[in-house]
Amino acid sequence: MTTTPNTNPVDVPLRWLDDALPDLALAGVTCGVPFTPGTVTDPADLAVLDASGAPVPAQTWRLAAWPDGSVKWAGVALGASEPADGYRVVRGTGPAPATRVRVTEHPDTVEVDTGAARIVLSRNGTDLVRSILVGGAEVASSGRLVSSRQDRPEPDVPGRVHAAGHVRGCEVEQVGPLRAVVRVTGVHIEPDGREWLPFTVRLVFAAGAATFRVVHSFVWDGDPDRDFLSSLGLRFTVPLRAAPHDRHVRIAGAEGGFLREAVRGLTGLRRDPGAEVRAAQLDGRPTPDPSTWDRDVARLSRWVPTWSDYTLRQPNANGFAIRKRTAPGRPWIDVAQGTRADGLAYLGDTGGGLAVGLSGFWQSHPTGLDVRGADSDAATLTTWLWSPDAEPMDLRFYHDGLGQEDYADQLDALEITYEDYEPGFGTAHGIGRTHELTVTPFAATPPVAELARIARGTALRPQLAPAPEALHAARVLGDWDLPDRTDPRRAALEDRLDFLLDFYAGQVDQRSWCGFWNYGDVMHAYDADRHTWRYDVGGYAWDNSELSPDLWLWTSFLRTGRADAYRLAERMTRHTGDVDVYHAGPWQGLGTRHNVQHWGCSAKQVRISTPAYRRAHYFLTGDEHTRDLMLELRDSDAAFLALDPTRKVRADAATYRPERRALAVGLGTDWSALAATWLADWEITGSERSRDRLVGTMRDIGALPKGFFTGEALYDLDTGRFDTARDRVSVSHLSAVFGLVEVCSELVSLIDAGLVDAPGFRDAWLAYCRLYLADPEVQRAELGVAPDGVHLEQAHSRLTAYAADRLGDDALADRAWRAYFAGGEFMGEDAFRAVRILPPEVLSPVDEARTLSTNDAAQCGLATIQNLALIGMRLGTPEAE
Repeated sequence: MTTTPNTNPVDVPLRWLDDALPDLALAGVTCGVPFTPGTVTDPADLAVLDASGAPVPAQTWRLAAWPDGSVKWAGVALGASEPADGYRVVRGTGPAPATRVRVTEHPDTVEVDTGAARIVLSRNGTDLVRSILVGGAEVASSGRLVSSRQDRPEPDVPGRVHAAGHVRGCEVEQVGPLRAVVRVTGVHIEPDGREWLPFTVRLVFAAGAATFRVVHSFVWDGDPDRDFLSSLGLRFTVPLRAAPHDRHVRIAGAEGGFLREAVRGLTGLRRDPGAEVRAAQLDGRPTPDPSTWDRDVARLSRWVPTWSDYTLRQPNANGFAIRKRTAPGRPWIDVAQGTRADGLAYLGDTGGGLAVGLSGFWQSHPTGLDVRGADSDAATLTTWLWSPDAEPMDLRFYHDGLGQEDYADQLDALEITYEDYEPGFGTAHGIGRTHELTVTPFAATPPVAELARIARGTALRPQLAPAPEALHAARVLGDWDLPDRTDPRRAALEDRLDFLLDFYAGQVDQRSWCGFWNYGDVMHAYDADRHTWRYDVGGYAWDNSELSPDLWLWTSFLRTGRADAYRLAERMTRHTGDVDVYHAGPWQGLGTRHNVQHWGCSAKQVRISTPAYRRAHYFLTGDEHTRDLMLELRDSDAAFLALDPTRKVRADAATYRPERRALAVGLGTDWSALAATWLADWEITGSERSRDRLVGTMRDIGALPKGFFTGEALYDLDTGRFDTARDRVSVSHLSAVFGLVEVCSELVSLIDAGLVDAPGFRDAWLAYCRLYLADPEVQRAELGVAPDGVHLEQAHSRLTAYAADRLGDDALADRAWRAYFAGGEFMGEDAFRAVRILPPEVLSPVDEARTLSTNDAAQCGLATIQNLALIGMRLGTPEAE
């Protein structure tokens, strides 16, 4: 299909996420911009203006396409420059950049020149980064991944096995002029040749910036019973050429504070070398010639010890410690302690140095920073993603099974702990984790204020985003409207939405929802008796995307532009896409249901791995790793051949066996995830296979006698089509609450725009939305039976609202509002009232909303947003109350 290109002007305002200029002059920034079908046919036709209307150099490319081939989302990148108050994306041609990123490929290396630094990357061997040069001088080399492992979980086990990351592939993904991306892949190799911990590292460069980003992802592919990862880090070698008193160590503490020290200090001595000497050393400037120092300090300084090693450890969310020593084999001397370190360290001298920062440093504990050999000619600077001083990583399942040997026992246990256990299924083999770091080379030791700005920009990366009004005008990512408080009744619902966001943002901090494998997730349900979330109760602990909190947070950001909503959503996307999904092993492509451990539940399903939870992040940021997470799922329909997601509860369990030509696939949680996968693959890569499976199954659902009410259809893995002969009614209250609503809304919009031809699909979806909460007699009249399994009325009120909007039916709209105000599973007014609980009832002061669960928060949030957008005009009518 083709459409006539729209020649109307393009004008998309971009704003800084925090509505304030970032502290740091741009080390490059990337964002995504949406367009309606046919508006933009070539992203090269786009330009960027600053707040004054002056054109600025920009790089643009296609992130996703509409079915007609026009641009759906465009990536926009700016190079390093002083940030403007805001920007606008318009149709036109921008100015050529004064400074470009230049990428040169060689047989063994890839060389990137940003204009402020030159970085040489390796295509093989143990070095990710072979060399970093500023002004022609090498300031760092041998940037590599390091790790260690032991075969028992106890700390300090002798004989740790050390490994290094080995590069197996190096691909240039994007080449300037303002942004360049290089993708490096490899594995960790131990001395005996064992390979494990496959990794992908993306290095992102910006024109004019010395700072570059490192996005490191790895897959844990070990044996939980014998592989206990005891360290994982990124290490650089830093050459030191100056005298010890002109070598500098800087380590970020909490709230912008810094440790400022020299390898051989000249302050605090019995004899004073002079104010200028002391000031120069503290500032990182070259000290005056020693012959000019006062009181014979130059001669006597040989008796002042040099400090070879510095260490910061962040073992938990609320405490760090810094120590130093003069040499290996000498005792550590306590330097300082604090709360939440910012996670950046610098090592260098007056001839150059390197700073490395880790985003989410204290939140991702146990982390650390190490300087080693600062008294030598070649010191090392290591950023620990898992500190070698912490207890080794123990990923064994947390209990022994309690004798649950068959499905009957497991379903019985589910009734008390809500945990879906099955022997052998609680494995972490195949889960992943992503960290983001910044690396900044310097020609000389910088002022500490500059390092503080880099630390702030690492902790909270500057981000541009389209204004909510522009996102709404593009009609992207579901049904939502902008906040409107002109009517008191709407304002009251907006207050509820604000309360939910505020409450969860506060809980992350109060409840310390952080740690290496936990950061980004939230808890599922609350225990009001203990005044704590049910962190230790089976399936009530970590949420793992249950009932779509990801969608709630992203939709909340789209309509409000709230920075805290964005960061909650981004962290959740990072976590759920990496940790809660298998990227290797027998369950590759499947996610894991909620549990005490993120990988613990035996329910492995595509409802958790669905790209419906990732698309917003990719579209808004252009993040390549999030794109990978979605595209790696393109064959996830094959997972139904390996594992039946409803094996424990299906009525025909005695006879059903997965068959390639007749796989039982649910039309709710299963198909919505497959549809989101195929849609993402189609719009990002143009895959005809994914297009055909998406559109084909849409047509098949439209052809089923009972449409979505069929519940489950038989899927042919080879043809990618459903058998349309099945005629039955089966309803699950979970079918529509894992992205089905949002995916179907987008697909129907494509049909309405003439971009997809799927006869019957729109009617099938409208029928499901109209009848799910209908009176039983209406259901029987149209379906032949009143379905069982109709629950979550508040959550499903948005389906009724959708039908009301599409059909122009006020009676349906009023029914939707009545269902909405009936409440969720456990919600009442207490769910929107935070109560402060004080010691000694709790360890420390916390806020609780006694009847609030994340299921309800997510679905109430989505229902409120979508109902206001679709049927807000009926709010408060007598029929709706």
